[in-house]
Amino acid sequence: MTAQGEAGALAASLAELKAYLRIAMSDEDAVLAGLLRSAAALCEGFIGQWLIVREARETVSGDGRWQRLSARPVAAILDVRAVDGAGGEEALPPERYAIDIDASGEAWVRTRAVSDGRRLWVRYRAGMAEDMNGLPEAIRQGIVRLAADHYAARSGEGAAPPAVVSALWRPWRRMRLA
Repeated sequence: MTAQGEAGALAASLAELKAYLRIAMSDEDAVLAGLLRSAAALCEGFIGQWLIVREARETVSGDGRWQRLSARPVAAILDVRAVDGAGGEEALPPERYAIDIDASGEAWVRTRAVSDGRRLWVRYRAGMAEDMNGLPEAIRQGIVRLAADHYAARSGEGAAPPAVVSALWRPWRRMRLA
C-alpha cells in the first residue's frame, strides 16, 4: 500500500521564487505557490524521498513477514494497529510487533504474533527536514528553477524542464530495485 500523507509546508519560499522571477507584485502569489507545490511533488517523485516531515498512514500485511513502508526517510513510527476485515482496530502493544529503521531512513514493520488474517495500520513521520530551511540548498534551488520554468511556459509552450534541475537533485536520488 502507498503511504498517505498530506503535504503542508512549502519546500521553497514564495519570496525566493518571486525574487528569481523578478516579480514584485502579489497578484499571482496563488499561482506561484501552486507551482512551488507542484515542483516539490515532482522533486519528491524524482529523488524518492519526502522533503518536509509529515505524518503518514499506511496499511501493510500482518502475516508476520517484514513489510517495508513506502515513504522515506522515516523519522519515527508513532502507532501500529491491527485491523480486521470489518474495519475493527486494535492498538498493538510494542511486544506484539517489531520495527526497524535503518540509517538511510528505510523502515520495516512486522507482527510477532501468529497471523490471524488482520492487516497492520502504521502511523509514522517521514521526511528529510522539518522545514524548508533544513533542506539542502540544491534541492530548494531545483524546486525554484522548475517552478520558474513552469511559470514561463504557462502560455502553452511545451518545453522540456531544464537539465540543471535533475543535476541539482540527482545526488539525493534514491531508487529501489524490484
